[in-house]
Amino acid sequence: MGAMGWKLDDLPIFVAIAEQGSITAAADVLAVPKSTVSTVLARLERDLGVRLMARTSRNLRLTAEGGTFLRHAQAILEQAREADTTMAGMRAEPTGRLAVALPPAFCQEIVAPRLAAFRARYPRIALELIVTSRGAGLLRDQVDLAVVVGPLEDSDLVSRTLLAGPLIWVASPAYLARNPLAEGLEALRNHVQICEHRYGLARLPVRVAGDPAQIDLAQGVWHVNSPLAVREAVLAGAGVAPLPQHYCRSQIANGRLIQVFTQITFDIAASTLTAVYLSRRLMSPRLRVFLDFLSEACR
Repeated sequence: MGAMGWKLDDLPIFVAIAEQGSITAAADVLAVPKSTVSTVLARLERDLGVRLMARTSRNLRLTAEGGTFLRHAQAILEQAREADTTMAGMRAEPTGRLAVALPPAFCQEIVAPRLAAFRARYPRIALELIVTSRGAGLLRDQVDLAVVVGPLEDSDLVSRTLLAGPLIWVASPAYLARNPLAEGLEALRNHVQICEHRYGLARLPVRVAGDPAQIDLAQGVWHVNSPLAVREAVLAGAGVAPLPQHYCRSQIANGRLIQVFTQITFDIAASTLTAVYLSRRLMSPRLRVFLDFLSEACR
């Protein structure tokens, strides 16, 4: 009995009466005496101070107040079941279907190479990956989790930032051997042949040795909606291009790409990658472990 004056223990019986439409049927379903069911209904109506059921000769129907109380009662019982399931899930192995939408470059570069390790650790999760740049739109009914690039629009979503790194200028050693670089914005502009679509602006904000400036990457530059396509083109000698650092790390480390024009930096962060999911008070164990897996993969 809480300070609210009615008993939480009475809720399952009230929900059974509402769903079965009669005291007798509710008693049968719950395997308790009819007198117990009648007593609970009378006690709830007394404690709440409203009529929950209208009695007809053959059965019961909910009053308007009863309908409102039923929705709250069902939500409370659902929360209790979810809590029970979650606590059991923390003890047990995560299991069941998990549908996740991932952007193409992120999936190919960061997630796919680590999937074998995830499967070995959680063999009972039935993972379904959908590779798309429009994952947030699938959240309502098709996927449990989406990773999105750039700013978030939907405030209903719970979000966790996975990756936010700088944009850098890169080129291949072969290109640099054939094309010596002078300094400054004008010199840089002459070497840019291709860039990701989001950076193909007439006035892309940059800083030159810390001072604000702009560069035109709209005219005379090829645009593509994949950072990995830009990277492959640059590896093959397509000039200098801006790329998120997280898609160049290993290529810079092994010398296949070289960072250039380090004094020309960006005001904008490179594409921020954010994991989003619908706001539920309790997260399923399988969703929780996959989110943790993504966070680890991005470290």
